[in-house]
Formats: sequence, C-alpha cells, structure tokens
Amino acid sequence: MSEFVGTFGVPSNLTDAAYQVCFSHLWSGIATRHSDTIDTKFLVDGRGVIVGLAHAAFVRFRESSGRDLTDCEASYVAAEYLRERLQQEDERALYDVPEAEVLRLIQLLEIS
Repeated sequence: MSEFVGTFGVPSNLTDAAYQVCFSHLWSGIATRHSDTIDTKFLVDGRGVIVGLAHAAFVRFRESSGRDLTDCEASYVAAEYLRERLQQEDERALYDVPEAEVLRLIQLLEIS
C-alpha cells in the first residue's frame, strides 16, 4: 500500500446500481470541520463525498503496532468503508467513521 487507492467500481447489493469511485485527497478534519477526524474525499459518480476517519483509531493503531498509519493506508481504509456503505446504497455526502469501525477495517485489510 505504497500508493493511494485507485479508481474502483462498487455494485449495489440491493439493486442494479453501480458506482464509480475515485479518491481525491485527505486532510485533517480537526482544522476544517472541528472534528477529531482525518477526512478523505472521494468522487462518487462525480459527486464529492467525505469519509471522516476517527483520529482516535490512528492513535490506537500507533500504540498497538509501534508505527503510524500512513496516508496511503488511510485512503484504503476510507475506501473500504465507502465501498461497504455504497453496496448497501447508503449514499451520503459525509460519513463519520467511529474508532471501532476504523480499527475493524484496518484488521480486515490486514494492515499491521
């Protein structure tokens, strides 16, 4: 995971809908939204979507692994969360991902 997540498609589990998703960038939500998150931006069928990853999960990851979660790894975690939501057609402009969910996705992606 030395590169940011690339463009990917997401088929809905509920209908015939299919989404085209492109990672844009990430930044600290602490400064821009006054939230304790690392925000990632994706374009879903051309519409901007923000996935805010709880910063506390980054701290927990560092405590357990002895290293920081990289920006590239964070892009994969956010992409996986977004993929799961879109598969259920849970479309929003902003998702705030709680610490437990971020840690679950880190394990799912086998980031160590």
